[in-house]
Amino acid sequence: MSDLIISKRAQLLLKHLVELYLRDGVPVGSKTLVNEAITSLSPATVRKVLGDLEDQGYLVSPHTSAGRIPTSLGLRFFVDSLRTIYPLDEVNLKQFQEKFEANKLSDDLLTTTSTVLSELTRMVGVVTLPKREHLILRHVEFLPLSDNRVLVILVLNEREVQNRLIITDKPYTASELTQASNFLNQHFVGRDLLSSRQELLQSLQIDKLQMDSLMQAVVDVAGKAFTCAKNNPDYILAGQQNLLSDPAYVKMSQLQKLFQAFTEKHQILHVLDKCLQTDGVQMYIGDESGYDVFSDYSIVTSRYSVDGKLVGVLGVIGPTRMPYNKIIPIVDLAAKMLSTALDNEN
Repeated sequence: MSDLIISKRAQLLLKHLVELYLRDGVPVGSKTLVNEAITSLSPATVRKVLGDLEDQGYLVSPHTSAGRIPTSLGLRFFVDSLRTIYPLDEVNLKQFQEKFEANKLSDDLLTTTSTVLSELTRMVGVVTLPKREHLILRHVEFLPLSDNRVLVILVLNEREVQNRLIITDKPYTASELTQASNFLNQHFVGRDLLSSRQELLQSLQIDKLQMDSLMQAVVDVAGKAFTCAKNNPDYILAGQQNLLSDPAYVKMSQLQKLFQAFTEKHQILHVLDKCLQTDGVQMYIGDESGYDVFSDYSIVTSRYSVDGKLVGVLGVIGPTRMPYNKIIPIVDLAAKMLSTALDNEN
């Protein structure tokens, strides 16, 4: 749908409608557009164009006769094609630098960055911990123990051997575990451990009902075994309470799901890991992430590095009705400043 061609007039109306929606947070009607943005067009003409945009999936009417709001597709079109991104003004730039410098000598630069992102955007700041060198799978074996416990023997990189104890969703026989290890050794040896896990978990989300018993066992045991050591958290969050700051626009049921996702981690980690593969500022708007839990939220990220090597992602998570023109330069600057600070620390 993003390849649909819309007229210059429709683009202009969409731009103004999105700007008004981001500013006010309420559905925008044709009269409001004519009065505040495009006085040269009649309300009837505007209504027709908005109807066409709704038919194409750029807009939706949440209530009858209540105006329209942009969909994820409409916001994406706005962000990619219609936005004007300016660098931070001197006041915001100075505020950012002062906050960062004031906390830079703390024990944890990553916590500082997450906190500063949260304070400046009034949203959730997130920073993933630097990834260690890729763990390349060389061999895996599963040995059944009592109940649902399984001993995992992993051979990683060149000669690193790790033994891990996992608790599976159900008990497996030695034969079933052998079949699972044979499958993984055949299809995933030589590949990164964590990306293999993400691929398997993603396949579970897409077609769980179509999986045979072997693949369900593979996803179960590999999803629990193919992880990093649990000594450290995967990412640092700050400012979750900011999502409650505007009660008029908070959907508590959706917010509860989001907080649960912060705890369970695998959904947000999958999205953030995808961001690590993309240069510059990366955004997932609404349902673009592929996860229903983020359908009302946007994730804006950028990668950071140490000694020129990309090691992690930082960004903000907030409602799709966020001021993208302000958020994007803040995230971009944060990535550059964290990279510089980590280089100096080293």
